[in-house]
Amino acid sequence: MLNRYPLWKYLLILIVCVVGVVYALPNLYPQDPAVQISTTNGSLGSQQLDRVTQALSRDDIAVKSAQMTGNNTALVRLEDTEQQLPARDVIDDMLDDDYTVALNLADSTPSWLTSLSAAPMKLGLDLRGGVHFLLEVDMDAAVEQRLDATASAIRANLRDERIRYRDTEIDGNTLHVEFANAEDRDAARSEISQTFGEFQLANREAGRRAFLDMTLTEQSINDIQDYAVEQNLTTIRNRVNELGVSEPLVQRQGPSRIVVELPGVQDTAEAKRIVGATANLEFRLEARPDAPESETESFAFRNDPQRRADLSRDVIITGDRVSSASQGFDQNGRPQVNINLDGTGGSLMNQATRTNIGRNMAVLYIDHGTETRTVMEDGERVEKRIPTTDRSIISLATVQSALSNRFRITGLDSPTEASELALLLRSGSLAAPIYFVQERTIGPSLGAQNIERGIFSVLVGGLLVVAFMLIRYKAFGVIANVALAVNLVLLVAAMSLLGATLTLPGIAGIVLTLGMAVDANVLIYERIREELRRSTPAQQAIHAGYGRAFTSIVDANLTTLLVAVVLFSIGTGPVKGFAVTLSLGILTSMFTGILVSRALVNLSIGGKPVKKLWI
Repeated sequence: MLNRYPLWKYLLILIVCVVGVVYALPNLYPQDPAVQISTTNGSLGSQQLDRVTQALSRDDIAVKSAQMTGNNTALVRLEDTEQQLPARDVIDDMLDDDYTVALNLADSTPSWLTSLSAAPMKLGLDLRGGVHFLLEVDMDAAVEQRLDATASAIRANLRDERIRYRDTEIDGNTLHVEFANAEDRDAARSEISQTFGEFQLANREAGRRAFLDMTLTEQSINDIQDYAVEQNLTTIRNRVNELGVSEPLVQRQGPSRIVVELPGVQDTAEAKRIVGATANLEFRLEARPDAPESETESFAFRNDPQRRADLSRDVIITGDRVSSASQGFDQNGRPQVNINLDGTGGSLMNQATRTNIGRNMAVLYIDHGTETRTVMEDGERVEKRIPTTDRSIISLATVQSALSNRFRITGLDSPTEASELALLLRSGSLAAPIYFVQERTIGPSLGAQNIERGIFSVLVGGLLVVAFMLIRYKAFGVIANVALAVNLVLLVAAMSLLGATLTLPGIAGIVLTLGMAVDANVLIYERIREELRRSTPAQQAIHAGYGRAFTSIVDANLTTLLVAVVLFSIGTGPVKGFAVTLSLGILTSMFTGILVSRALVNLSIGGKPVKKLWI
């Protein structure tokens, strides 16, 4: 019989629609503005949480609820977004440096929906508000740091092999090693070539002096720079996690840039200070009095610039070897950082200190920065970014016994400095300095305004489409509009299930999808009208309309889907948000336009004697 579906098709459509409704429902429950409290060193319990809520009430900050979300984490939900920053400040003043207080948005989805893994769509920065950073990795500094580490390793190897050398010097991508004679250089070359295969080696004479020039290959430079970006990406992710931001975005953009988006964060200064901090540590022995000048470097103390000390150029370990770090206090109540090293770091530290008991060991603090200077280039004044590196000694203490993988750093000025240093060491040091190319803050009120306008545009677009279909196709327009509503529900459910982020361009994609969703129905209905003009019986006209328009519908949607896939693959940020919504909208509109609307037609008039169609 014409225009009748088998039972399993009706059941399949029903199941898809029910699942769509269930997973779209969480989007009707807006997220609550909240403040998240977490700690790694202190203790957090219900008593402290009660003190927090009382302090907020005294400052006329309305608390919706406060609950523990883990052993050392708590969430305070507020009534108003505008009260997030004042609440955070109140809690910050109340708690000490062991606690991290961050702005957050907490889900209010009912438990029966969360038990089904149903969650609302994630909102992009332009809808939620927050901070956007575009960072650039200093590729030249990444190569220079690798050459510094290589020079230190080569000096240690040559001393172990008792091969005499005079000095090492870095020039661009080349490391120059100076020797007293050609015999020492040839012996060193034989040793170095076995260990450092990423260099091209060349002999050079300058008077009586002999040089070995070690130049990095092009492939090695690319590998070093790529590693620097990936390592920085990992480090920044760790730091963002330390901030306690919900649903952050940290991703690579191009060969040397990193995008960081922190939804809900409004304190740009703090986020910038933590994300962009380039501090690192080096552990070095104090130079012996009789050490050659070429093997020593002089540094000032961080808390007393007038005081200086000569340190060995060889680095025992760097902050990269720190596996965990926490702030604490020594027996005199002064701030310190307790450090645990990884296996390799512990072995290197033990090897260096067991043979140097009685010597002083320094902790060198390294901070990479940048200065913007105005210079003349081709007769024009341009601003140029000049990288700077500040090295200073935090502490200089005598090695009393062989150290292993656990020890502490003292000599810090304040608990805040100790807390920040511990955080940076926990999350990892940057493999190369980074610079802020762009920063943008979007307030929560602007995000709410974007949401309001986006919803308004969807409603207006939807109503215009609904009105057109009713006027043009009458009763069949009602069926198309029901299918359109189902399409919108399925689109929202699909985005929620896949964890897609909804942005302002994504809302534009939804509005476009509403118009495209009825394209299939327009093709089908026009085909039915054409068949009716040929005096084809009503049931046969419906059957021919759905059957013969199918190929045109699939072709038209596939071409649009291909464009959306290309946009997603090569686009970034807002373009990707638009492409995701458009792609999902095409798939859901094909399902509703072909299957759902056909099922509604079949259920209403399928298999019945019909003399006239209201189309």
